[in-house]
Amino acid sequence: MFLNHFDLTAHPFAEKPPIDWLLRDERTDQALARLKFFEQQGAIALIIGQTGLGKSSLLRLFIDQLPHNRYHPVYLHLTPLNANAFLRLIVTKLGEKPLMGKDRMLMQILDRININDKCTLFIIDEAHLIDPKILTDLRLLISSIDQQVSLKILLCGQESLNQILKRSSYADLVQRITLQFVMQPLSQEKTDAYIDYRITKSGGVTKIFEAEAKSLIHDYTGGVPRQINNVATACLINAAARNIKKITEPLVNETMAEFSLP
Repeated sequence: MFLNHFDLTAHPFAEKPPIDWLLRDERTDQALARLKFFEQQGAIALIIGQTGLGKSSLLRLFIDQLPHNRYHPVYLHLTPLNANAFLRLIVTKLGEKPLMGKDRMLMQILDRININDKCTLFIIDEAHLIDPKILTDLRLLISSIDQQVSLKILLCGQESLNQILKRSSYADLVQRITLQFVMQPLSQEKTDAYIDYRITKSGGVTKIFEAEAKSLIHDYTGGVPRQINNVATACLINAAARNIKKITEPLVNETMAEFSLP
């Protein structure tokens, strides 16, 4: 195992690392600043980005810094469900037993929101896979509240979500979107910092990856964090198998010859 070979205490590029392993760079700080505004003002926010850019990690950071004495976050990611099943999921997440019928479940949700002494925050991940009927239900829920906003909705998904929301039938929902943030890939500099940060958090030294190797990993992955994780891990495994202590440019090329990106 490459952990022993490189004297690491944990897998540096694990898919779901501890929250303090999530790198707070300029890109993340900009997103969190906008979400902070959404937390204080407005009803709906939208986070857009291609797969692997770190949207779910951003949501973890946002939930972690929420004042939980004021907000009740409800994380929802099983978006491929049909509209009724999704409503049942929401009701269950709110601690209630779902009633029969969409109208009764909608009233259940509203009643639960209204008796909650905290603001309810629906955080809907993978929202690009959502049944369009669910968006209509969310519009009904958000438009049913009075001026004392007790419900907020954060939609997070891939670029296709924007195309769905452009439909005229969702104009009322779109008009309530307080902010929209588009996640971008990491720059070369940020890719270097990302690799170094993960290595040091796992007990390693930044010298494991040479500068040229990190530059090449950025070129291969386009700065997409999930792909950086995959390629960097493959390089560590390859190096350990060859009893090599450093990740060099030639090693990255050799590894990529055996590692095909989708």
